[in-house]
Amino acid sequence: MRLLHTKTLELHEFFGAEIPPYAILSHTWGEGEVSFQELRSSGGKNKAGYDKIRGCCEMAVSDGFQYVWVDTCCIDKTSSAELSEAINSMYNWYRLSDVCYVYLPDVPANLGTKATEDAIRKSRWFTRGWTLQELIAPSGVIFFDSKWGDLGTKESLETVITDITKIKGEVLRDANNMGEFSVAQKMTSLIGIFGVNMPMLYGEGDQAFIRLQEEIMKSELDHSIFAWTGTSYFSPGLLAPAPACFTNSGNIVQFENQAASPFTSANKGIHLHLPLKAIDRPVVHLAVLDCYEIIGRSPQTKAGKHICQAGANEVGGPFLPNLLPLGARVEKKWKRN
Repeated sequence: MRLLHTKTLELHEFFGAEIPPYAILSHTWGEGEVSFQELRSSGGKNKAGYDKIRGCCEMAVSDGFQYVWVDTCCIDKTSSAELSEAINSMYNWYRLSDVCYVYLPDVPANLGTKATEDAIRKSRWFTRGWTLQELIAPSGVIFFDSKWGDLGTKESLETVITDITKIKGEVLRDANNMGEFSVAQKMTSLIGIFGVNMPMLYGEGDQAFIRLQEEIMKSELDHSIFAWTGTSYFSPGLLAPAPACFTNSGNIVQFENQAASPFTSANKGIHLHLPLKAIDRPVVHLAVLDCYEIIGRSPQTKAGKHICQAGANEVGGPFLPNLLPLGARVEKKWKRN
């Protein structure tokens, strides 16, 4: 893992147990970001991104850190192998950091309380694919405005963050709680916290989301992965074509103390046994899943999928990866003095 020294702004490489405590930056990319090659050659000092790196380092120094990790300059993106490894390691790097600095350049400094909250809600940072896992993975997250003014932590801003991202408060406070939620609930909040490692296939496009679900099925016996809704009465297969299909699945959970019917994925499709209920026409049935929707404190209706005797084809969508198994607890609690 490459880290940036907060005083010299020189890159150093560490492995395994040698990795020192570090702060990590979460931000949106803009014009003039400084690359790995430019930082090494000191050729990016006049670029706008250099000020962001320097601001991050200065904040880290004030918090007592010798090293920071910044994605723009700590990864050699000219190496496809290194880039692929970095993408798969990203969740771990954020999870094992001592603190994450979230820099919001589109939130002006010195605003009033209400105006600041409104600006945070409109920040481009919340539209990024990586944002949610960078919120969940680190134990400590601090937000900063365009002038590196402290906006608060993910604890103090929990209500706002939960409203924007739909991340459950329990997960926002402790990523170790992710194991208590169903696949559907995780999909609702974040595509990237399932403990799977997938090779990057460049140019894969929409098929990547199907591949992610297939990887999840190898380790999760959870029917809620099928409890998604499409735009039409009949959906193109049992797997969701896009993450947005799980938007309304936040209350879908597994039955407790009941073993779900096993299923497997093969080159001829998904194999599973479910009770069927005929509806409308003889060829259309409702397949009843081993999961249900919670409304309030009480279990409500069992979830199911409409299926046709003729079967269907599968399509897909984008994904975010990570490596850390859900069963591996991380107890890192850095606090400012």
